Amino acid sequence: MLLRAGITALICLLSLTSVIFVARLYRRENASSTEWIPTFRAQKHLEPCPSNLDWLQSLDLSYPVKYARREINVRTTAEAKRLMVTKLDGPLFPDFQSVDLSDSFEVKLKYCKEPLVIEVSERAKAPVDAAHIIFGISTTLERLDDSIPFLLRWLPNTNAKLFVIAIKDDDVPDDAKDRFNPADDQAISELQERMRKVDLDVTIIHPLSKQDWFSQRYFSLIRVMYENRQPNTEWISLIDDDTFFLSMPSLVERLAEFDPNKQYYVGALSEDWWSVARYGMMGFGGAGVFVSIALAEVVNSKYEDCQERSHTSAGDIRLRECISWHTRTKLTNILELHQIDIHNDLSGIYESGRQILSLHHWKGEGPDGKGYPLHTMHLVADICGDCFLQRWQFGDDMLLVNGFSLATYPKGGVKKLDLEKMEETWDHPSVVDGSLNENGVDHSLGPTRPKLDLGTEKIQYRLLDSMIVDGAVRQLYFRAGAGGDNDSILELLWKNQPDLESHLEEEPRRDGTV
Repeated sequence: MLLRAGITALICLLSLTSVIFVARLYRRENASSTEWIPTFRAQKHLEPCPSNLDWLQSLDLSYPVKYARREINVRTTAEAKRLMVTKLDGPLFPDFQSVDLSDSFEVKLKYCKEPLVIEVSERAKAPVDAAHIIFGISTTLERLDDSIPFLLRWLPNTNAKLFVIAIKDDDVPDDAKDRFNPADDQAISELQERMRKVDLDVTIIHPLSKQDWFSQRYFSLIRVMYENRQPNTEWISLIDDDTFFLSMPSLVERLAEFDPNKQYYVGALSEDWWSVARYGMMGFGGAGVFVSIALAEVVNSKYEDCQERSHTSAGDIRLRECISWHTRTKLTNILELHQIDIHNDLSGIYESGRQILSLHHWKGEGPDGKGYPLHTMHLVADICGDCFLQRWQFGDDMLLVNGFSLATYPKGGVKKLDLEKMEETWDHPSVVDGSLNENGVDHSLGPTRPKLDLGTEKIQYRLLDSMIVDGAVRQLYFRAGAGGDNDSILELLWKNQPDLESHLEEEPRRDGTV
């Protein structure tokens, strides 16, 4: 009897193992995307249907609202790659549900979906060593203080150093003896200490000369950084206080393509052809300019000559002039660095799916003129590394641009869009007479496609807020109601994937779909 029971148990175990193996093999062989992505299954210890939505109270919404949510579990693998768009079968969200939290935050959600598992590259989440890069900024103490939340998103824990030439403010009287308002020594010391306490390796100093205008202070960063170089320093970088690097691992990887022992002047042209035609083939400062240590040595040796000889009011032009006067080095243009000299709705750039290394001029842009809060938009990178602004397509009609927007396309769906081309959502830049660069951005943002009509051709849900919750990142995408319709909230909760193998349900849940 005991032997028979043991044999029966063994047969059951082998049968269960076979079912699991066949199910997994079927999922792999029938995956629609070029790289297999695991079918998402529910976890018994997770709650895909929360019963309390009290965190919505901070959003000042008008109830009722249409609401749907989904949890995403991120798995790192060596094989995963960041593509222009990753296509997944099936919808991302369940059906919308009308939610009214006017009286109570307790709700009973009708529709829920199991957590979705998404794979990202292990490299994108690996620690980065940027000790060979020194960054430099010329700004005011107030603007530097305001920049701390944004610097915290990319500079800490990279071993990169930052030098800042800071003044009190830019309000200099015409009859002033000095050309800047010196910052108080104590204020400099206090701000520097506060920044260092949050792992920003920063050194704040006064301008090298009291007679220096802004362009001279900017150019003098070359001398400051070169004189503070270390044996391992390979690059010195001039940036603005609103330059934002999206992925330090990707930036370090890109710079590794160039030999710093040779003279390299690396940066990006303006996206606006009019600006290029006016100011020349130079690295525009807000995108980030990188000078190899070999070139920095030459520029530093000609520092006094360049300071006296140049009469421009722009620091990045002064640098370009000095390099052209004393070397034969030309700009190495990196398309992934962005000056952003185009205006208004920049959705086309953010939603392009292209690799972006830097962004600039994000403070006052956007269709509402309130700018783009990159420090909160970028939070999802804590979970999935180099996934900020990465695109995923769900089914035929929804596109997720991580950290920026969700969009559906009523007229023909996503499949009718050429996703290799960037949507021209911005205001048309100034025209250069006689130029064949008719839209003014072909050299930088092309190829492009016409702007879609919001509301008929494209239904866009823009990121309203993002926050860290118990080690996860919650994103809230919002669309205002139109024509008597209610406002809509779509929630994504990003988590690092726990061990799924012991928590799979036997059957997927049944639910509605958007």
